[in-house]
Amino acid sequence: MTTYLFTTPVVEEGPTGGHRLFYFFRLNRGVTIVRTGSTYSSGRWYSQDELEAVDEYWLGGHEHPGISEATKAAMIAADIDVTEANFVAE
Repeated sequence: MTTYLFTTPVVEEGPTGGHRLFYFFRLNRGVTIVRTGSTYSSGRWYSQDELEAVDEYWLGGHEHPGISEATKAAMIAADIDVTEANFVAE
């Protein structure tokens, strides 16, 4: 059975400010993926209480080893900006 290394999706954003250089500087920010029952969703800002209420979560900006083929397929099918590119076979 193949397992996968999952890298969460990212959103590219720049720092806030009025200076012209702020328009050119971009950083990748991780997106957290959560599962409640069989429903997957994504978001940027979850509190600790919200994370405790879900069945499973993958924090944005991190790599998560040991993802099963079934979980991989469910994440991709959920249409939450997770693609094959987010997974590498271990």
